[in-house]
Amino acid sequence: MGYPFSEGKFVLGIIFALWRMCSAKEISTNFVFGDSLVEVGNNNYIVTLSKADHPPYGIDFGKPTGRFTNGRTIIDIAGQTLGLKEFTPPYLAPTTAGPVILRGVNYASGGGGILNETGKLFIGRINLDAQIDNFANTREDIISSIGRPAAVELLRRALFSVTIGSNDFLNNYLLPVITEFKRKLIPPETFVGILIARFRLQLTRLYNLGARKMVVVGVGPLGCIPYQRDINIVANPDSCVQLTNQLARSFNSKLQTLVTELNTNLTGAKFVYANVYGIFHDIIENYKSYGFENANSACCGFGGRYGGLGSCGSQPLEVCEDRSKYVFWDAYHPSEACNMIIARRLLYGNSSDISPMNIVQLLQSS
Repeated sequence: MGYPFSEGKFVLGIIFALWRMCSAKEISTNFVFGDSLVEVGNNNYIVTLSKADHPPYGIDFGKPTGRFTNGRTIIDIAGQTLGLKEFTPPYLAPTTAGPVILRGVNYASGGGGILNETGKLFIGRINLDAQIDNFANTREDIISSIGRPAAVELLRRALFSVTIGSNDFLNNYLLPVITEFKRKLIPPETFVGILIARFRLQLTRLYNLGARKMVVVGVGPLGCIPYQRDINIVANPDSCVQLTNQLARSFNSKLQTLVTELNTNLTGAKFVYANVYGIFHDIIENYKSYGFENANSACCGFGGRYGGLGSCGSQPLEVCEDRSKYVFWDAYHPSEACNMIIARRLLYGNSSDISPMNIVQLLQSS
């Protein structure tokens, strides 16, 4: 991609870099890694059972796009708020090429995880190692397009975000029956340690590829999602599943420590830890104060007490009438209304929401 290196191209690259340094403190380049919480359509292009390219997904977006919610994702909302004129496109879309990639790319994939074996029940998915491979390809295309100096500057100022880990629990370690032997063989703390060790290597690789400003998102209160509530309803008839939430908290605690470690050891790294667990748990506990009427059931789903046993879209007329009143869109994912609250707190929140700085402060940092 791009033209052979020349003096004119070198000058163009320098001008581009200077423009970047003088431009307003708004996001103009956004690289997104993660799972179905932030996917925007990569799984539309692979053979997988994890797809959201059909109604009623996207019912408030205008059409199904591959987003696993009724409207926009957290990343969509944050990008719009920060000045992006268009949504960051999926890597596998044929149109994600040429000058488009200079504004950023979304590599996220529903079913993906930190570990490569995570999500294998879906057949196809793009786990984090492969997502980083795809970013490495994008990086080479950017270098070919604008030259290495300008590419380094673009990546230094770009916003990176990684939202992953939920599937490593829900669709790996905690799978009913299938992974019962694994849980007996590998204690919970050992499994969390395995995740963190792999994640350390992956985040370091992103740094070595040029990432400097990165939002590392912790996993949410997984024991509170409709799916977990329903499959554990005998033991937890009216509350979140505590064992699942304990695993999430253990992972998040070690992840926050890892972010601090990487900031200390990687020169120029400005990684921030997003406490989505705390934000989401607050929304669930105080849902009425946020304008919601339901904090435990899927707006789109069926089966079980909370609609968490059947997949969204497989039955007619199962969508709630007012999506803005539901915290959860389907058995796993928040509604757009919930995503808007989370995005706002990550953009502008205090250190209990995101530390050591929020996303706006991260972008304003030199």
